[in-house]
Parts: sequence; C-alpha cells; structure tokens
Amino acid sequence: MNRRRIFTLAVMAVLGLAVAVPAGDASAQQKQRVSFKIPAENTKYTDQHVLEVGDVPGHQVRVYELHRTFPSNPPVINGVKLVETWGRNTSDYTEGNGTGNLYTVYVFENGDKFFARGALVAQSDGSGKLTTTSVGPITGGTGKFAGIRGVVRNTSTADPKAGFNVGQTDIEYWMEK
Repeated sequence: MNRRRIFTLAVMAVLGLAVAVPAGDASAQQKQRVSFKIPAENTKYTDQHVLEVGDVPGHQVRVYELHRTFPSNPPVINGVKLVETWGRNTSDYTEGNGTGNLYTVYVFENGDKFFARGALVAQSDGSGKLTTTSVGPITGGTGKFAGIRGVVRNTSTADPKAGFNVGQTDIEYWMEK
C-alpha cells in the first residue's frame, strides 16, 4: 500500500474518533464552536527528545513539548480569553510519516484550565516539513471549565528540526450541568 493511501486511511480513522468519542448526553447541551489560527511566531518547541529506533532508516520516536501563546486577539471560550496552551506529545515517525499522541492544557486569563488529548497523523513532503491532522476529546477542566466536554480538531504544518509550527484549531464544546 502506498504512503498516500495509508495516510488517507489513517486520517479517516482519526477523524472517525471525533464522532464516536464525545457521544453521551451532548444532545441536551448547547454546542459552541471556536476556530483560531496559531502563527509560527506564537509557537515554540520548548523541549524535544528524539530516539532512533534502529529497525529501518529514519524511524524515530520523539517526546516533545509545544508552547503556544495568544498575545493579541485571543480566542474566547466560555466567555474567558485563552492565554496559552501547553502540549506534551509523542510521535512515532518513519521519515516524517506516522502517528502521535497529544496531551494539551489550555490556560485562560483567570487561571482556569481545560485538558484535551488527541491522536495525530503526520505526512512528510520529503523536505522536512510535515502536514499533521489531529482530533480528540476534551477530558475535563477546572473552575469555569469544570463541566466542559467536546472535541478539539487541529491541522498544522511543522518542521520540528527548524522549530517551525503553524496551525488551525477548531474546538466544539458544551458545558454539562
């Protein structure tokens, strides 16, 4: 099977999680949607550890932290401005193609937080740049976000070696009572 077909099947599987994961009692709650772009200048890889697996050339596992800030025109979720996100993530790539797991903390101006996890699929263009798609559930929150539920979707273009990452995030959420 060629890489494009594998990538397409993997993306379909990951996006299928968006439908299956946040089922529950959501139909009784009012869903909200927030979409925002994260420019490269507001995104920084703060830590990365890469290990060569050694089974085939270019197979690496990585643990990394991604910090994003919103210094101007921040997204507003549940009436509160988003200040920053912290992603503690893993990847399993062969020549830039593969999967990953995301664990993100969303931090708001009042100190409240919510948490999300996600599954990621990456595809390399051969030059070191990656195109990624991820999706996963909101797993909980604090303060004003204690009852938050929903799903986070993201598409990004990245070059981890160069420290470059730019993305588009779409959050669909509701507050359980």
